[in-house]
Amino acid sequence: MIDLQKLFLQLENSINNDTFVKITLSKPLRKSDNLPNVYVRKIVIKEQTFFQFTYRYSTNDQTKNYDFKEACEELSELLLNKFRTATLFTLENDFLVFISKKKKVSYKISNPSFKNKLPETHDHQKEKRAEQSEYLIFLGITDKNGQVIPKMADKYRQINKYLEIIEAQLNTVQLAKTVQIVDMGSGKGYLTFALYDYLVNKKGFKATVTGIELREELVNYCNNVANKCSFENLNFVAKPIQEYENNKIDILIALHACDTATDDAIYKGLVANAELIICAPCCHKQIRKNVKGVEQESPLLKYGIFKERQFEMVTDTIRALILEKYNYNTKVFEFISNEHTRKNVMLIGAKSSKKKDKEAITSKIEDLKSMYHIQEHYLETLL
Repeated sequence: MIDLQKLFLQLENSINNDTFVKITLSKPLRKSDNLPNVYVRKIVIKEQTFFQFTYRYSTNDQTKNYDFKEACEELSELLLNKFRTATLFTLENDFLVFISKKKKVSYKISNPSFKNKLPETHDHQKEKRAEQSEYLIFLGITDKNGQVIPKMADKYRQINKYLEIIEAQLNTVQLAKTVQIVDMGSGKGYLTFALYDYLVNKKGFKATVTGIELREELVNYCNNVANKCSFENLNFVAKPIQEYENNKIDILIALHACDTATDDAIYKGLVANAELIICAPCCHKQIRKNVKGVEQESPLLKYGIFKERQFEMVTDTIRALILEKYNYNTKVFEFISNEHTRKNVMLIGAKSSKKKDKEAITSKIEDLKSMYHIQEHYLETLL
């Protein structure tokens, strides 16, 4: 065990003097641990003081709360086995701790880096937009007591993130008194049910939601659940996206519609002059097939995995540019983190009253096609 009494004494004094800011652990012993840093801050929960350790792993963050004694024990363990450096930041000074390879401890004091303390209130839980709803039970996401079933935790997280995104986008457009929403490629309807319940039952919107799904057994299943939940203006239709006709669409949604089915959905939204077009594309095959056998100059396209990702980006960039050409403001961003699914890019088009420079946008599309020797993008052929 290493002797860290000076550190603990300084820590205790900073707490008593109300000058504590935070502790940072750095310089990990092994890169293979994938833990570059640990951050420690003081929090107050139910009028009790704890130290919140945030373990900043390469792929995610993990947090644990300890009392003073437990925090000292955890710091000793981390500095013995994981890290070489710790810095105790206070309003009076920075107290640095160095651990040598032979586990010798040395200290250094420098001028304070902080003039103000960090907030000590415990982080608020993110708002759960899908809570205590009957459809969650029928779809197997929660049990009868409203508790999320462990294997469905990622799906539940995805639902709440989706509703958060939708809510933000609704503020960017002008919608009719009764909102017509069409979800193309609705699958088992997790997100379709969530959207209907949130907008109609929780937010008081007048809305009709239609799910378009090719597989008839899923359509029957979803309509049955909708009836059980008394979701009167939610229905599902068994039909290919290409065959669905509706020129009154305010919000067009297509999440994980495979390959060119995303383009079919965007096309339907453009024809209907939808206020919002929301897509999460996947299975980008069309352009890769289009350029098969064509020699590409870019070294990025030498390797199969890079070629796949590059053409995913090219496909979705052209989709975004086409939306802009039709007077939509576009955004492309991560829907949910990569640890849950690689199908994580969301493309959103919000109708704009400002006219776009169509010639300039067309030029950008043609330049991209020329750069990668692309003959045509499927969405262009539909339009």
